[in-house]
Amino acid sequence: MSDHITEESNFSETKEKEKEKEKQKEQDEAEDEELRKLLLSDVQNLPSTPPSAVESNFAIYFALDFMKPRHDQYVYRHANGLCVIGLAPSHVAFKDEGGITAIDFNVGKSDRSGVKVTGKRKKNAQHFESNTALCKVSTKNDSYIVRCCVKGSLLEVNQQLIKQPELLNASADREGYIAIIMPKPADWLKIKASLVSFEEYKKLREVS
Repeated sequence: MSDHITEESNFSETKEKEKEKEKQKEQDEAEDEELRKLLLSDVQNLPSTPPSAVESNFAIYFALDFMKPRHDQYVYRHANGLCVIGLAPSHVAFKDEGGITAIDFNVGKSDRSGVKVTGKRKKNAQHFESNTALCKVSTKNDSYIVRCCVKGSLLEVNQQLIKQPELLNASADREGYIAIIMPKPADWLKIKASLVSFEEYKKLREVS
């Protein structure tokens, strides 16, 4: 009899743990989906004049001349600590005739597009330094390496860009983002010190 009770108790505990894991997974997915919605807002619902969803929900920073002149990238930091990485409007690739024509996440020793991160602990996330290559973007006559800019765990890359690299030319600050990275709080403080604010960026690069 006692063995039967123990088995039932263990079964109940297992079921309870499975429910908790499932609930946590749903919460994680909801958070990730919320972040994507902020980036990929329905254009029809946006006001004719910004602030955009990005400006309203993210702290905006820029990494200027990152490892090479005019290799300018943006870092949008959400309140939950996640950082969205992409090409700044002043990036040298946009100066080439015809703009960016292709993107390749197969750089370094692995294909970044193969990253599959799961759960709250972000299992399988790859940990990169700020100077680690994220991808290579190509134009008609040249190619450029895009870096992580921030030290942290790579949670995902924008798979949509593989089939639609033109998003980088049309909407690099939104649908054309490149990756999402989660830095540790201590690392973020060091990273932040090397970045410039949106206002500083506009003055330094003379953009409106």
